[in-house]
Amino acid sequence: MWDVRGERSSATHRANMRTLKETFEALRGQIPGLLTIEVGLDFSAVDYACDVVLVSEFESLEALQAYQQHPAHLAARKHVGDLRIARHQVDYFL
Repeated sequence: MWDVRGERSSATHRANMRTLKETFEALRGQIPGLLTIEVGLDFSAVDYACDVVLVSEFESLEALQAYQQHPAHLAARKHVGDLRIARHQVDYFL
């Protein structure tokens, strides 16, 4: 989950949210073991909500660990690094 730069509801804020979504959704099919990846954009008006959420599923813990170091993932992180002001993460087993 991320909070992105820009005044909430501004064009810059919305563009930053879309860039995050497009960047991470582009990883679909590029990384072995990444089964699903979904990026959602917040539409609520609550001030405590994060702006963007990423939900992904991996075939194993090892696949998650490989994803974290995969060049395509690292490039995506670098591409959006300056767009975010906060990042939160939860890893869990299904």
